[in-house]
Amino acid sequence: MIILIGASLLLALLFLWFFIKASRKGQFTDIYTPSVRILFDDEIKSTTSASKENEKHS
Repeated sequence: MIILIGASLLLALLFLWFFIKASRKGQFTDIYTPSVRILFDDEIKSTTSASKENEKHS
């Protein structure tokens, strides 16, 4: 039982350390963009693939 308590405390401290490290690097500073990312348009495909498709239909 003591081993399990020690292991759980070690794991909790490890997660706390990773959380603090991520917070200091700015991982959680932008909370708005992920919620509206789906509304943004995708990047335009290259013109070479579009011109090849037009040649097929002609």
